Amino acid sequence: MEKRNTFSSGLGFVLAAAGSAVGLGNIWRFPYLAAKYGGGMFLLVYIILVFTFGYALMVAENAIGRKSGKSSLDAFKALNKKWGFLGIIATVIPAIILPYYNVIGGWIIKYFCEFFMGMFNGNYGAQVAAGAEYFGNMLASPSTLIIMQTIFTLFIVVVLLMGVQKGVEKVSTVLMPILVVIAIVISVYSILLPGAMEGVKYLFIPRIENFSVMGVLAAMGQMFYSLSLAMGIMIAYGSYMPKSSSLEKNVSRIEFFDTLIAVLAGVMIIPAVFAFDSSQLSAGPGLMFVTLPKVFASMPMSNIIGVLFFFLVFAAAITSAISLMETIVACVCDHTGISRKKSVIIVGICCWLISLLPALGYNVLSGVRFFGRFDILDFMDFITNSVLMPICALLICFFVTFGIGTKAIEEEVLLEGKFGRKGLFNVMIKYIAPILVCAVLVSSVLSSFGIISM
Repeated sequence: MEKRNTFSSGLGFVLAAAGSAVGLGNIWRFPYLAAKYGGGMFLLVYIILVFTFGYALMVAENAIGRKSGKSSLDAFKALNKKWGFLGIIATVIPAIILPYYNVIGGWIIKYFCEFFMGMFNGNYGAQVAAGAEYFGNMLASPSTLIIMQTIFTLFIVVVLLMGVQKGVEKVSTVLMPILVVIAIVISVYSILLPGAMEGVKYLFIPRIENFSVMGVLAAMGQMFYSLSLAMGIMIAYGSYMPKSSSLEKNVSRIEFFDTLIAVLAGVMIIPAVFAFDSSQLSAGPGLMFVTLPKVFASMPMSNIIGVLFFFLVFAAAITSAISLMETIVACVCDHTGISRKKSVIIVGICCWLISLLPALGYNVLSGVRFFGRFDILDFMDFITNSVLMPICALLICFFVTFGIGTKAIEEEVLLEGKFGRKGLFNVMIKYIAPILVCAVLVSSVLSSFGIISM
């Protein structure tokens, strides 16, 4: 069996893990949820949850990975044989997410190309992408979706073939700083637009009248999606973390980096939409692919802004997709003994084949519906984000509390560095997190079936 790969340093781990955490959840999902649930109040609740609830789960997952030295499939069994089933759940989640995530990655490439070509033919690219029928026409074209998702998948496979240090770590080390710089540039541009300061105030000033239980539940769901929790990624990455690196310090850095990008995404998008038409804030999931191209088309330098924005989204999406595939590859390597390169190729081919289903779900297979309301991509998203991830998070809390004991986590954290928030970790993982996870599970399922509105 090949020697296990590791990150070269704590910084390499932080940038790779931050690359995983910083994805479509930050740049696509966070702004429209913040817009929907009161701006500053949603942001305040979200930050509190990240540094308490999210902190506890992230410490637990990274410690489990580093302590076992295994991927998510085998980590739980290595620490307690009775809990091997949890590894299966944690591995199934990224295996379902990755195929449809790649399809969305293909959408991003398509929009980037449109704006990029527009840089050479006047304002044409931005106007085309902003067209009322553009998004729908793209989804209706099976060849377009397959070609775009194939390009996205190939990019991930090439990176993973280079290995953990030269591939995953190197790409994250390059893309993460670029992502931050672009986010800052667009944020500054956005807040300088006429009328944009009202959006800035909305995002940063908490108003008690905007507080709601549904907003809290939405913030908790967003935290799972954004921090890459309960999907095996942090366990796999934790297994690559050097023993000489401070686990708690690394987790704190990931929290900060992830929250920074989410806030910058809000600053990029919400003030710009306010300046364009504040009523468009209710666009929801369509904000990035339908509303924003219209916003960009109305701006000076529309194609340049569009290119920068969709490259930023591509960088966020590709680093997250890399982490999803890396998690599966690590499981295949650990469990079968197949070489890393063969595992990457096998997983890449399987992923591409499965990705055809959500890609064709908008055209050739548009008649396929689940429970009468979900197309293929939406159903895959529902099963993972609304059902399996909360269940996995709940079981991880039980595993730490009853399977190995919080002492085992404490020992791993204290190998190198302090455990300054040990008290918070123990209270959250034993008592508060399980209750919150159950709330997320119930509300997510009820919302998905339209029983409650979120």
